[in-house]
Amino acid sequence: MNFLVRRFIKNYQDTKDADVRMSVGKLSGIVGIFSNLFLFVIKFVIGTIVHSVSIQADGVNNLTDAGSNIISILSFHFANKPADKDHPFGHERTETIASLFVGILILVLGFETAKESISKVIHPGSIDFRIASVIILLISIIVKFWMYTYNKKLSKTYDSSLLEATALDSISDVCGTAAVLVSTLLSPVLHFNLDGYMGIVVSGIIIYGAYGLLRDMINSLIGEAPDPELVHNIVDRIMAHPAILGVHDMMLHNYGPNKIFASAHVEVDSSKDIFETHDHIDNIEREVKENMNIDLVLHMDPVKVNDPETELYRAKVVKAIHQIDPKWGFHDFRIVSGPTHVNLVFDLVIPFEEKYTQEEIEEMLLKHIESDKKIYLVLTIDHPYA
Repeated sequence: MNFLVRRFIKNYQDTKDADVRMSVGKLSGIVGIFSNLFLFVIKFVIGTIVHSVSIQADGVNNLTDAGSNIISILSFHFANKPADKDHPFGHERTETIASLFVGILILVLGFETAKESISKVIHPGSIDFRIASVIILLISIIVKFWMYTYNKKLSKTYDSSLLEATALDSISDVCGTAAVLVSTLLSPVLHFNLDGYMGIVVSGIIIYGAYGLLRDMINSLIGEAPDPELVHNIVDRIMAHPAILGVHDMMLHNYGPNKIFASAHVEVDSSKDIFETHDHIDNIEREVKENMNIDLVLHMDPVKVNDPETELYRAKVVKAIHQIDPKWGFHDFRIVSGPTHVNLVFDLVIPFEEKYTQEEIEEMLLKHIESDKKIYLVLTIDHPYA
């Protein structure tokens, strides 16, 4: 497979290039089609000859895999289409939608195989052992494991969820075919037809693999939390600039491996020249785009630096939060002070699993904040992003 990639794909080392990803996906799909059709033909023919429903079911599974390869080729083609007025963020999510469709097909196949296998358990046929069946099953295990290894490697190299799904499907097939091989070898020894039972095992593996694939793709479409390492890398790049005092409220939107959009609030010194600060922010956005291929938008939050009263109340809030729960945090802190009272304005960051109402949280904080002035809280509840 490495030879094929080097031979037919120009600039194959440019793993972030959309055209290269499309070409790799199509090449993987073409190789998969031929491999799966080869396995389907030999399994279905031999399964028919020896009257083995599990071998036939395994062969039909390979035929479905070939159909999945066709879908993956088409999805890579459409995912590479440029953005247009109706799809300003591009078409890379086509790959996720195709993976979802593949998962549904595999799930349907799993249930059909289970139904046929249960029928075979209820009405078992005669045992017909042939060495050709063993050889074909061994060939299938070898071919499928090879497909798993190259798809797994390509999925990591080119950051492709569809190739990852293909790899997982291949390793599931290895387990399923191994179960059929066990049935073929043990049935004559035990004088008991295990074919239907192993067919149920194969269908269970197919259904489980489909469930995992569908779960991941649905989570991706709904919107799942980003990779914490990616978030930390972005924050580190932002905080590397001396003009930035803090980062919060980061949001990431993924429209495909090469279509990531991010936004964040950055705290800056309110006494600095606004044009100078804006220039720093522009430089950060360009740097993240050039080095991480992420479209980043930063919002300025000016804060008072070295203001004694602000620092006094900040310290009080830090102490109060630590006494309530050390896992809590806060950001975007500022005060509006008057002769008789002071407004404390900040975002409180608490875990998603906390069940307190905002009124309860404010009551707890006020009990722990000591002040000569009346305290009013202007509080926004936030949650950790990563």
